[in-house]
Amino acid sequence: MTYIQGFVIAVPTANKQKFIDHAGSADPLFIEHGATRILECWQDNVEKGHTTDFFGAVDCKDDESVVFSWIEWPDKATYTALESRMEELSKTDERFDPEKNPMPFDGMRMIYGGFTPLVDEGKAVADPYVQGFIVPVPEGNKEAYRTAALEMWYIMKDYGAARVIEAWQDDVPHGKQTDFFRSVKAEPGEVVVFSLIEWESREVCDASHEKMMQDERMKQFMEQNPGVEPPFDGKRMVYGGFRPVVELTRQSVGA
Repeated sequence: MTYIQGFVIAVPTANKQKFIDHAGSADPLFIEHGATRILECWQDNVEKGHTTDFFGAVDCKDDESVVFSWIEWPDKATYTALESRMEELSKTDERFDPEKNPMPFDGMRMIYGGFTPLVDEGKAVADPYVQGFIVPVPEGNKEAYRTAALEMWYIMKDYGAARVIEAWQDDVPHGKQTDFFRSVKAEPGEVVVFSLIEWESREVCDASHEKMMQDERMKQFMEQNPGVEPPFDGKRMVYGGFRPVVELTRQSVGA
């Protein structure tokens, strides 16, 4: 089963090309060690929220932009095998040597973790427009969340969504300054879901929303189970739109 390694990063806006160059140098290492796909996506339509947002998730400064990234692995075992070698590789592979290939951003504020997909529907598209989400979900609502996510997918795909991934928290560390839990102000008993939707373009994505709201299935979805609490607190959900600046697959790097 596909395993997802998710990241959110605050990058000085002036360092955009340096970030692209760094990722273009370092990311192939993951492909060489078994990853199947990597996307590094630069903020495009990311707004400040009342309670939570992507900027707060990584303590973003005024002169920084948010990057939403993920690595797709064929399974958790492949991901774990590389994780166990990271210290060794930082000493033996120049691409991961912080002195020879320094990160053009504050790594102390990067949030990251491993997630197991609950929903993985559709097909990946090259150079997609990406909607990224971080969602706090009560642990006991896992199946209810999965059911709701699938119902939404059945609607979205008819209006141009190419792929959706809803990935449940698995190997997500607590950080000293930032982490996925803080990003959504997770409460005791809640887990984090790392979620993304791929679209052919922002134009398709933007056009879909008004159409979906007029769809009878959406109206039924929004109105069903009156008086019953939704499976997560939408006020603390983090979301935004992103455009890829680096995209790698095993085919693109000849792995």
